[in-house]
Amino acid sequence: MNALYNIGTRAYFTAVALAATFGHRKAKLMQDGRKGWATALAEKMKPLAGQKVIWFHAASLGEFEQGRPLIEALRERYPEFRIVQTFFSPSGYEVRKNYKGADVVCYLPYDKPADCRRFIDLVHPDYAIFVKYEFWGNLLQELHRRSIPTYLVSGIFRRRQAFFKWYGSMFRPVLKCFTHLFVQDEESRSLLAGIGVENVTICGDTRFDRVVAIQKQAKPFPWAAKFVEGAPFVLVAGSSWPKDEDIIIEHFNRHPEMKLIIAPHEIHESHVQQILSKLRRPFLRYSELRRQWESGALAEGELPAAPVDCIIVDAIGFLSGIYRYGHAAYIGGGFGVGIHNTLEAAVYGIPVIFGPNHQAFREALGLIAADGGFAIADAASYDSIVSRFMSDADALSDAGRCAGTYVKENSGATETIFSAVFGN
Repeated sequence: MNALYNIGTRAYFTAVALAATFGHRKAKLMQDGRKGWATALAEKMKPLAGQKVIWFHAASLGEFEQGRPLIEALRERYPEFRIVQTFFSPSGYEVRKNYKGADVVCYLPYDKPADCRRFIDLVHPDYAIFVKYEFWGNLLQELHRRSIPTYLVSGIFRRRQAFFKWYGSMFRPVLKCFTHLFVQDEESRSLLAGIGVENVTICGDTRFDRVVAIQKQAKPFPWAAKFVEGAPFVLVAGSSWPKDEDIIIEHFNRHPEMKLIIAPHEIHESHVQQILSKLRRPFLRYSELRRQWESGALAEGELPAAPVDCIIVDAIGFLSGIYRYGHAAYIGGGFGVGIHNTLEAAVYGIPVIFGPNHQAFREALGLIAADGGFAIADAASYDSIVSRFMSDADALSDAGRCAGTYVKENSGATETIFSAVFGN
């Protein structure tokens, strides 16, 4: 890899190390997670010696979920293959470090030539699969030098990326290291063709397959079914942030005909207390429900006799399954860095509402174009959309059907990639 690239990456890794020394949580996790990585990895790889290894790499949790349908397809069809899953970010590794679908889960070492060689020596992958992005130059060139089949899946490219700038010639060689690139859309294929990368197939986004699988595997929540029973309109607000909650709760407080389930993005006590302080109608925390079930004050899955209009889900692991109990969903994050996963709700055939910062999310734009997604700019536009859904059953039904159809019509990328890479 060129010297300028190595200078840049080393500067970045040094900055992470400095941030860690000053107590930056994410940086410290990145540093601590990579201490003694080679020794730890060598020990983990011992049971896999002599077996075929498929290596998956994801930057973080979202990318892992995109690659997961491929992992699960491999487990089902080729159970003899061993799987190594790496992460660059703690937000992926810390959540999935005990993922049972992989034989080894670990951090990817920093992109230094010697570490890349050592990593590949230890893992000895028969295939390397990168999800969406992560273009580590030294690592990709080492894979290419060793003729290890290397693929990008669910890739997405935009004109603003360095590859397509006037100075992009120093970055483009890494793209030549891929055996094949499976991209999400025509824009990605066209941009790559414009710089001479032709080994590209458009096959969509494996996230659609992931949410379909989650829907099929989702367990019922009896407490949620009882909560929504007979309600004219139920909104499920997922991954909400304070700005989202200001809008949602203000509207909810004025509309006694609706019920609300809120699963906030952050469930620490101070944030939950913020939510509770805004509510003017009867509410219940999921943690309190759980406490009553465990104490025997309530039978498992039952609700208190007192009326409840809002449940705050102050626990993790429920959101994707709870969407099924809503007539519509609101996905948070659109008044901040960007919206969260809209497809987890849309797969249940309900309309999806989200904030203004959604332009970088292809699936959100697709839902809008399909008449199953609805962007808001402020409280007034939120009121308009939700009030229409509450008063017009046909509009609600049509929007939900459009959302569900959009997900169904865009699923299937996993099968296309699997067949191309591993055969049937």
